[in-house]
Amino acid sequence: MKTRHFFLTLAALAFCIVAKSQTFDEYFTNNTLRLDYIFAGDRSHQGIYVDELVKINHWYGRRKRLDQVPFEGNGQITVTDSLSGRVIYRHSFSTLFQEWLTSDESKTTPKSFENVFLVPFPKKTVNIRVDLFDFHRKTFASMTHTVNPADILIRYIDKPTTPYVTLQQAADTTNCIRIAYVAEGYTKDQMDDFVNDCKVASEALFEHEPFKTMQSSFNLVAVELASDQQGTSTPHEGIWKKTALGSHYDTFYSERYLTTLHLKRLHDALAGSPYEHIIVLVNTDQYGGGGIYNSYNLSSTKGPLFRPVVVHEFGHSFGALADEYEYADTDPMYFPDTEPWEPNITTKADFSLKWQNLIDEGKAGLIEGGGYQSKGVWRGLPNCRMRTNEHKEFCPVCQQSLQYLIDFYVK
Repeated sequence: MKTRHFFLTLAALAFCIVAKSQTFDEYFTNNTLRLDYIFAGDRSHQGIYVDELVKINHWYGRRKRLDQVPFEGNGQITVTDSLSGRVIYRHSFSTLFQEWLTSDESKTTPKSFENVFLVPFPKKTVNIRVDLFDFHRKTFASMTHTVNPADILIRYIDKPTTPYVTLQQAADTTNCIRIAYVAEGYTKDQMDDFVNDCKVASEALFEHEPFKTMQSSFNLVAVELASDQQGTSTPHEGIWKKTALGSHYDTFYSERYLTTLHLKRLHDALAGSPYEHIIVLVNTDQYGGGGIYNSYNLSSTKGPLFRPVVVHEFGHSFGALADEYEYADTDPMYFPDTEPWEPNITTKADFSLKWQNLIDEGKAGLIEGGGYQSKGVWRGLPNCRMRTNEHKEFCPVCQQSLQYLIDFYVK
């Protein structure tokens, strides 16, 4: 008998369990609890610290399968009812902090990183645990704190803080995937240009399967966050711009790695708008971008590779997909004794539960090279949107994973 495919098995199990899971209204109000943390430390010691709690009107995330996550991520939030001890919500993510821990700088210099997560606002007191995992999928930092929803020091935001335009309304707004585009490096008089760039990004995204087939499940808005100056900072050229999110190239000293470290600033701008997933569009023609799972996708808009880059980065930030190319073979993130949690690469440590079904069907194989490493990591096909900008589509392995993820949210 052929080994059953991971996504089919997990999806069947998850979708059966949901009928027995708690309902949203049992534990939560129709509001968002924003959790602001500082992750700090160096290669030898790391800590997690509460920075601020924020209450925002309306909850725009999922309302079912609340105690499950579609992918493990490099970290997780677990919300537990304090009286019963029952897990009532889980969320998985990755962070720049964990990526930075692979850098040489982390060996000698402690640093701190802002991180922001959204969970539904609880009706009663809850315990919230934050876990960070290393590249062997072991917990290396953990912190638990208690949240009383009546706490008077939870900051309250009752209406949108930044104007936004609805680009596409989902067919069912009560059960959809909500994406917010955010302007970075666009001045106040360039918002028409920003909205047009949002439309170009959307066209690019929905040219790709399975997004094309599932387009009606997505709700899109454009958040018109104005900057004092146009563009973004390029430290290797000595250029620093005054922009809304303080984005810049040269993240971890990589010239094309474009990110922002100011996640509180980002979520303050988004507060009150209908969002869960974030695509930051940066008004520059220099090639670059970055995508972090369940955090954000940040892409430059004016260069010739805008369309493939924004889709590729969305593969990271929404799809939990790993890069399938090799890059210098330094600071490895994947090891022979540990199967990556990302669905589109494998070290063969526990491969049979990934895309074995596609191999059986003659649609994929095992091709060495991926996850920035030339040896010891395998992908499913020679090329894919997660490998090169020139390839026009996600490979069957990535498409299968993305379809599973969309179904997790909306089925």
